[in-house]
Amino acid sequence: MLKFPIYMDNHSTTPLDPKVLAAMMPYLTECFGNAASRSHAFGWQAEEAVEKARLQIAKLIGANPKEIVFTSGATESINLAFKGTAEMYADKGNHMITVVTEHKATLDSAKYFEKKGSVTYIGVDQYGMVNVEDIRKAITDKTILISVMHANNEVGTIAPIAEIGKLAKEKGIIFHVDAAQTAGKVAIDVNAMGIDLLSISGHKMYGPKGVGALYVRRSNPRVRVSPIIHGGGHERGMRSGTLNVPGIVGLGEACAIAQATMAEESKRIGALRDRLHQAITAQLDEVYLNGHPTERLYNNLNLSFAFVEGEGMMMGLKEVAVSSGSACTSASLEPSYVLKSLGVGEELAHTSIRFGLGRFNTTEEVDFVAERVIAIVSRLRDMSPLYEMAKEGIDLKSVQWTAH
Repeated sequence: MLKFPIYMDNHSTTPLDPKVLAAMMPYLTECFGNAASRSHAFGWQAEEAVEKARLQIAKLIGANPKEIVFTSGATESINLAFKGTAEMYADKGNHMITVVTEHKATLDSAKYFEKKGSVTYIGVDQYGMVNVEDIRKAITDKTILISVMHANNEVGTIAPIAEIGKLAKEKGIIFHVDAAQTAGKVAIDVNAMGIDLLSISGHKMYGPKGVGALYVRRSNPRVRVSPIIHGGGHERGMRSGTLNVPGIVGLGEACAIAQATMAEESKRIGALRDRLHQAITAQLDEVYLNGHPTERLYNNLNLSFAFVEGEGMMMGLKEVAVSSGSACTSASLEPSYVLKSLGVGEELAHTSIRFGLGRFNTTEEVDFVAERVIAIVSRLRDMSPLYEMAKEGIDLKSVQWTAH
C-alpha cells in the first residue's frame, strides 16, 4: 500500500530510524542528567551514554573514541575545522585548498578565511571528479589545510579521498573531509585514508537533527584546532557547551546501525536506484545522468530531462519529495552551482531532478515514481515545439529565431 507523499530527498535529510528513537527516549525522559555533572548518578549515567556513543562513532570511521568531538552538526564541524585550523596554524601559513563543488558550509568558511589569507578553489571534470594532480599543483609552502568532500550532495560523485590523503601526508598538510553524505553509507577508515579532520551529521544517517561530530586526529600527526565556541571547556576544550545527550545517543545508535547494515543496505538501495534509472530511460530519450557513472553514492540519481520546463516538472511531481537542479537554496532561480561546475548548460541544469533514495523506500514507490516521471515528461514534451523540431532532426543551434 503506497503512502503519500513519497519521500526521495534523503540527501537533504533522512527520517529518524525508529530504533534510534527508542535508544534516545530514556535520555529525553528519566535520564536527563548533564554529562558534565560529576557529583551524582544522573550525571554519571549521562556521561556513560555519551562515552558509549563516542565509541560507536569512532568504530564506524576507524578512529579512537578520544578523537571524537561533538558538535551541532556538519556545518559547525566544518566551521570548526576551517576556523580552528586557521587560528591554530596561523604561524605555519595562510593558504587553503578546496573544491568548487563543495557544500556551502565549506565554501562560505573558505570565503571567510580569505579575510586572513588565500584559498585556491580546484575545478572538477564533467563528472564532478577532482584531479589529485590539480591539488598537488596548488600546494605552496604556506598551505595549511586541504578540504574535500567525500561525496557530492547533489550529483553523488565520490572523490579519491585516499589519494588526496596520501598527498596531504607527503606534504605535511592537514586534510579535512566533509563526510556528511557518506558516513554510515560508504566505508571510511580515517587512518587508511590519511584523514586528519572529518565532519559528520546525525540527520543524514537516520539520526536526529542538531547533532554531529568532528573527528580530530590525535597522533601521526597530532592535530589541534582552536575552539570557535568558548565556555566550560567541554570536549577537551575544543567545543564548549552542555552536551546534547539524547542527540548524541541517537547519533551513536545511528552509527552502530549503519555499521551493521551498510553492506546489505548499499546493495538493496543501489538496486532500487538502478531500477528507477532503467525504468525512466527505457521509456524516455534525451535523459542525462549528472555525476560520475560508477564512482558515486549508491542512493543518488541526478537526471536532467531535455525539452522540459523544470518548474512544470516539479509541479507535476507533487506526490514525491525530490530536489530540483535550481540551487540548494530552493528560493533561488539560479541553476545549481554544482551542475554549472560540471559544465551542464543552463537549460539542462534547470530540468535536473535529484532522487535521493533511502533505507525506507520500497520497490512499489520506485515503480510509482518512475511512472509519474515518464507521464509528466511525456506530457510536457507533447507541448514543446522544440522537442518536436529536435525529433525531426532540426539542429536547434542553427535555427535563426526572429522576434515579432
